[in-house]
Amino acid sequence: MQKKEYMLRAIELAKQGVGWTSPNPLVGAVIVKDGRIIGEGYHEKYGELHAERNAIKHLKESAEGATIYVTLEPCCHYGKQPPCTEAIAEAGIKKVVIGSRDPNPLVAGKGVRFLRAQGIEVEEDFMREECDELNPVFFHFIQMKRPYIVMKYAMTMDGKIATKTGKSKWITSEQSRKIVHEMRDQYTAIMAGIGTVLKDDPMLNTRIEGKKSPIRIICDSKLQIPLESKICQSAKEYPTIIACADAEQEKKADLEMLGVQVLEVSKEGRVDLKKLIEILGEQKIDSILLEGGGTLNESMLRENLVNEVHVFLAPKIFGGKGAPSPVEGCGICEVKDAKEFYLQDIRKIGEDVQLTYRKEVPKCLQEL
Repeated sequence: MQKKEYMLRAIELAKQGVGWTSPNPLVGAVIVKDGRIIGEGYHEKYGELHAERNAIKHLKESAEGATIYVTLEPCCHYGKQPPCTEAIAEAGIKKVVIGSRDPNPLVAGKGVRFLRAQGIEVEEDFMREECDELNPVFFHFIQMKRPYIVMKYAMTMDGKIATKTGKSKWITSEQSRKIVHEMRDQYTAIMAGIGTVLKDDPMLNTRIEGKKSPIRIICDSKLQIPLESKICQSAKEYPTIIACADAEQEKKADLEMLGVQVLEVSKEGRVDLKKLIEILGEQKIDSILLEGGGTLNESMLRENLVNEVHVFLAPKIFGGKGAPSPVEGCGICEVKDAKEFYLQDIRKIGEDVQLTYRKEVPKCLQEL
């Protein structure tokens, strides 16, 4: 095997932690000696062993003189776990090959300096772009202190998210809907508007065995959500936040009795989305899957809060002047005022197509 294959294996391992490491990053590690992998591991769950310590734990023989390939700079501080740099040095590893640089001020460059001070050879930025792609959420959250927001919607070839009578089940295939549930497992929270709740009475959970469900966030300016809705009735099972502009105190108390957290964040009689996102960041919510309707989607875009967009395009045409689109609102007058994204990926799912766009090139992909 070549160096690239070892790092690709570390990346593959890191991905196995998807959905479980938040707010920590996804990290994989592979230990190589005499051209053989003698230990490997990944960060499996927040609060548990980091990738490097897991790889050392699973060693088949002594790591004395070995090389470790790790997708992210090893930590050098005490958190939920002790520093990985110390474990690497104690194991007798002679070289560390690192993919991503860690922007966390507690780590940034310090892990590398510690290792070199121990006489360990360090190679940085090996397959950095591929390793950076593991952690757009972590890089964004650690630097911006607010959630990474992923807008998701399904639409027809002519840009409709429902028929003119409001029917939307189902625009896309079962395969696409399964991917959406996998996305719900991947991100910490899911956000929808009150219109979606009143229309569909959804659960907004993950319906795949073995996958976790996200924290549910409902934007409901006038606190209209019915107490008997599925969201409210299941709030003790699935953490639920309702953001409103002005809470009627009796209704708020009733919701809190059901286990709902009510946040009052008002701006001109509507939910102050920027303030809400700031508060959610303070609550360590590092990522949100936005499954809003056209109104909430437009508001989030207008406030420049969306980092990524996933479009599930179905081979159907609805037509109809009154049929809703993914983004409503007043719209723009000039092309130059458009919200621009860059295409990151195209994926065929049965007869559907999944398009992934990013708002901008992440800072982690730019030279520090």
